[in-house]
Formats: sequence, structure tokens, C-alpha cells
Amino acid sequence: MKFYDLIWLVPIFPLLGAAFNGLVSNRRGYGKKLTERVALLGSGMAWLWAWASIIQWLIDLGPGTTHVVKAFTWISGGQLPLMSGEMAPLEIAASFQLDALSAVMVSFVTFVGFLIHLYSVGYMHGEDDKAYSRYFAYLNLFMFSMLVLILGSNLPVLFVGWEGVGLCSYLLIGFYFEKDWCASAGMKAFIVNRIGDFGFLLAIFFIFVNFGTLEFTELFSILSAGHAEHLAGIATIIGILLFVGACGKSAQLPLYVWLPDAMAGPTPVSALIHAATMVTAGVYMVARCNFFYQLSGTAMLVVAVIGGLTAVFAATIGLVQNDIKKVLAYSTVSQLGYMFLAAGVGAYMVAIFHVVTHAFFKACLFLGSGSVIHACGGEQDMRKMGGLKKYMPKTHWTFVVATVAIAGIPPLAGFVSKDAILAKAFEAGLTDLNGHGSIYYLLWFLGLSGAFLTAFYMFRLVFMTFYGEFRGGEEAEHHLHESPWTMTLPLQILAVLSIFGGVVIGFPGQLFHKANWNLIDRFLSPLVLQVGGHGEHGGEHGGHAISLGLEWGLVALSVAVAASGIFLAYRFYYGKRAMETPNRLAEKFSFAHRVLLNKYYVDELYDATAVAGTMKSADLLWEFDARVVDGMVNGTRHVTVGSSFLSGIFDLRVVDGLVNLIGTIYDVGSHIFRRLQVGFTQGYAMVMVLGAAVLLAVTFLVKL
Repeated sequence: MKFYDLIWLVPIFPLLGAAFNGLVSNRRGYGKKLTERVALLGSGMAWLWAWASIIQWLIDLGPGTTHVVKAFTWISGGQLPLMSGEMAPLEIAASFQLDALSAVMVSFVTFVGFLIHLYSVGYMHGEDDKAYSRYFAYLNLFMFSMLVLILGSNLPVLFVGWEGVGLCSYLLIGFYFEKDWCASAGMKAFIVNRIGDFGFLLAIFFIFVNFGTLEFTELFSILSAGHAEHLAGIATIIGILLFVGACGKSAQLPLYVWLPDAMAGPTPVSALIHAATMVTAGVYMVARCNFFYQLSGTAMLVVAVIGGLTAVFAATIGLVQNDIKKVLAYSTVSQLGYMFLAAGVGAYMVAIFHVVTHAFFKACLFLGSGSVIHACGGEQDMRKMGGLKKYMPKTHWTFVVATVAIAGIPPLAGFVSKDAILAKAFEAGLTDLNGHGSIYYLLWFLGLSGAFLTAFYMFRLVFMTFYGEFRGGEEAEHHLHESPWTMTLPLQILAVLSIFGGVVIGFPGQLFHKANWNLIDRFLSPLVLQVGGHGEHGGEHGGHAISLGLEWGLVALSVAVAASGIFLAYRFYYGKRAMETPNRLAEKFSFAHRVLLNKYYVDELYDATAVAGTMKSADLLWEFDARVVDGMVNGTRHVTVGSSFLSGIFDLRVVDGLVNLIGTIYDVGSHIFRRLQVGFTQGYAMVMVLGAAVLLAVTFLVKL
């Protein structure tokens, strides 16, 4: 038996850890040592088994193969009609798939996930035993759900993991549920994602009734067989519905509003959500289902436009935020926009490449912010920080490295993948992809603008946090310290990966017209459906549509833009006169500053429209039922709609009546029985005497 034949054990290990800590350790109080060891064992075994399976699969079968392992038959029975009029058997297996895409995803998810578990040991150690075991149970469950999502060989299994990460995000974002704002943030994430999931479910149903299967390998074979023009309309509907789900999970316009509020959970949770799980699920799903998008230029354009707009929209909000975690949250929304921009121009594997590099530097940034918050006693406002460089040298240097990476400075990881995205967007405009060349040029410009904004607000964060004088007060300054090794070691590993990870796995060979140097491109490109010249290489044999000189020119422009953003942040936020110019600009352009600070008032707009409208509609429906019933009971109104009458009767007389009856019983009962609990010994003695007298009287009557 090979490791890859038991690939289903990869998600099982963290599931066992979650079960033990959630059901046993949490109830019996075995202590933190056992809890953390079980959690680390669950995530660590998933990492080791995944890597062993991938290595053995590469040796035995090769990177171009797909290995499917069926655990058991999940749903079976009956025939369902298809759109073609034929009947298809309904049989869905709980099966797992190891191919190039799942191998890339599972390798970094398990590794980064394990580092976040290790970091959590130090970060969460101040919690009580039950909260500690509950936290690690949720964290292991999160890993299980994401791994099921990645390894599922069909859409229903993927959807199980998809819903699992949604549940775990709700549990972990609302971990401090005794605080109302934390509980509300968890509910917000859960509800917003349900909106996206509705589109995803419709897509799954639509796929089955059109193709009679939900297995990825079978769908790829069907769609690669030809008839592209005939399938374009179906592919457009399916692609857009799938993307609705991706917008929810990966926080794209207009469903991004839950992600900034996800900062309510513990900082390691933010790192896990933003770097290794949940938000990358939408990008993975679009890349996995690229065969639908390759057949629909319209669906691709929708993905690219939403991605490009989100990248700049979120970056502008990040310019003025003062909460260190919210700055990073909006940077995640922006970076996800870049990933979808890549997918929208047919560069799906470049999108996955950016998912990988983003995991390295974003995990480092979030864990670094957690180290800062830990040292500052829970403070998250950057205006009350400063000068932390001398107190936290390891955190400082790892944070700076990750910031340089996300800013897109060569040769760090963020530059390699971000530059590939911008190059593909420009190439899409040059080749007039799907007949929308000018739009893709505009999207390239949006991506370039987002690079400038990213470099500016990320170095604003660095200068406000680590340089200058500490602004948090003398008492807080006495407690500043470097974090323990369990927190700094993951930071150092992730910083190294932020430096070398991009070049090692995705060397920018396109700059030398040597695409075979790019390992991740060669590894993943066979999984992209090649139709009409779309795809990872923009044509046959990995050809390039732009000249070598133009490519280097685009690289130089991208680096210059990022460097100018860093320089502007340096002028505004470094030195003795730091903050003077930004404060003066904020006063001069107070309206624009207020709009950005309040995140374009999107939350308020949703509250005033969607939320208020839903609540008002519910009130109106209830009021309608009440009036119908009252009219029937009082004889003042004749209603012929029987369903309305029955609905009103059930609502007011059964539901409300039952609730009110229970309340009345407890109310009356409490008034009676409280007289027996007066607190006077004489009263209790009198009751005993009266009880004895009643007992004797009853006994006497029975004998008679």
C-alpha cells in the first residue's frame, strides 16, 4: 500500500485531533500540554503524510497523472433526467484526488497550517484550559475542512469542505463570543458566505443536469472533446454562478465585507484564514474548474474585472486604516483581487502561484502583527505603537522582509508572482483576448496602481509600528518584549520562504523566454483546458505574445512604481516630522479621508438596504398574518385566501401561543412556589407540621 493510496488520511489526522480536543480534553480538563501536543500531532501528521504521498506519487506515477482514491460510495440510487432528455445515474463517491493542482495546494496548506499551530502554542497560552482546548479543536477542524476541499475529486466533496471552512470561520472569528462585536463578526462572515454559496449550489445542480457527472476528471474529458461554441452559453452560466461562490469565500466585490471584521478572532486565526485556508478556496475552485471559464470569454471577463476592481478598491481603504490587523485584512482582499485578475486572463496557474507566495508573506505578516499585539498587551492601534524595532528585533526583521515581498521588490516572492500577473494582463490586452483588448489594458493599469498603493500602505504600517518613538505610554513600554521561540521560529521560516520561495518554484523564465525554467508552470499547466489559444501559455508551445524588451520594460515599470510607493511612505511616516504631512492632507481633504476611513460606507449601505429591507419584510409578513387572523376572528374582514388564514392561525395561535403559555406557566408557578422559600426556620417548621398533619389525615381517611 502506497502513501498516495491512503491520501484520505491527510484530512483525517487533524479531524482526530479536533475530536479529541473538542470532545475529550475540553470536557475532562487534561491540561494545555496534552491539548497542544494532540493539535500539533494532528496538523504535523497531515503535513508529513501529504508530503510523503506527493513525493511517492511523483516517483511512481509522475506529475502529469491524476490519482483518484475512493473511500466509499456516499450517495447512490435512482436515475435523474438531464437537459438532453437522457437519464443519468445518481452516484456520488466520497473520493479524493491527487494531481498537480491538489499537490501544490495541500503541500503549502499543511506546512503553513502546522507553523500557525506551533505559533498558537505561544500566542494562546494565556487562555484557560477549556478555551485553549476549544481553540485547538476549531483550528484542527479548520485544517480538516480545507484539506477535504482541496483533495475532493468531485464538486459535492469539495462543497463539504467549502461549507466546513465556513463553519470554522464562524467559530473562530467569534471565538471570544462573550464580546458582542466578536459574535457579530462571526455571524456576519457566516451569513455573507451563505449568499455566495447559493450561487455555488446552483452551479453544481446546473452542471449535473447538463453533463450528468460532477467528477472533475470526467468534466475535463467531456469539455475537452470539442463543441466549444455549442457549450459557450452553458459554460458562461456555470462560470458566473461558480464565481458568485468564489466572491463570498475569497472576499471579492461585493461580498468582501466579512473579511475585515474577521479580525475579531485570535491573530493566528487571521493568519490561517488569510494565508492557508478559506480565502484561497475561491481561487482554487476557479482554477480547478478552469474548463468552464476557458469556454466562456464572458465569464473570464467578469472574473478579471471584479478581480482588478477589488485589488484597487481594497488598497485605497488600506491607506488610512489604523488597526494593524485591518490594514493586513484589506491587503488580503486586494491580493486576492490580483489572483482573480490572473484567472480572468486565463493565467490560472499564475493565480495559484500567487496563492502560494501570498501564503508565505501574508502568514508572516499576520503572525508578526500577532507578535506585536502580544508585546503591546493587546493594543492594535498603530498610532499607539512605534519604536518596536529595538524591543523586538526578530519580529521587526521578519516583518520587514515580508513587507518587501508583498510590495513587489525583486527578487522576493511577491515580485515574482505579482509581476507574472501584470505581464499576463498586459499580454491579454495585446492579443485582444476574447475581443476585449482595451479592457485588459485598463485592468493592467489598475493592477499597476494597486502595486503602488500596496507598497505605500504596507510601509506606512512598518514605519508607524517599528520606527520612531514608542507612543503607547511609559507603563506599556516597560512590558515590551520579544515573543517566545514558538512564535518567532515560524516567523523566521516564513521570512526565508518570502525571500526564496518565488524564485525557487516559479523562476521568471518568461523574462528570458525560457518557460521551462518555471517549475510551477510546467507542473500545473497540463491541468488547464487548451481551447482557442487561451490558457497558461497564451498559445501553442509556450509562446509569448510580447517581445523580450517589452517584458523587461514592464518589469522595470512595476519595480519603479513599487519603489515610489515605498519612498512616499518614507517621506510621510519616517523621521522626526513623521505624520505632519498626512495629518495636513487629511484636514485639507477631510471628505475623502472620512470616506476612506469609513470604508466607503459600504457596511452602512448594506445595513440600510439589504439588512433593513429583510427585517422590514419579515415584520410586514408577520403583521399581514396578524391582521388576517384578527379579521377572521372578529368577523370584520372576509378573507378567501385559505393559506394566509392558516399561516396566521399557526403563527399567532400555535407558535406565539405555545411560547406565551410556557412563560405563563413558569410565571404563575414561581409566584406559588417562592412562598415556600421564605428563608425563615419558623416557616419551614410550620410547613413540616402541616405536611405531617395532612399525611396523617390522608392515612386515616384511607383506612376508613
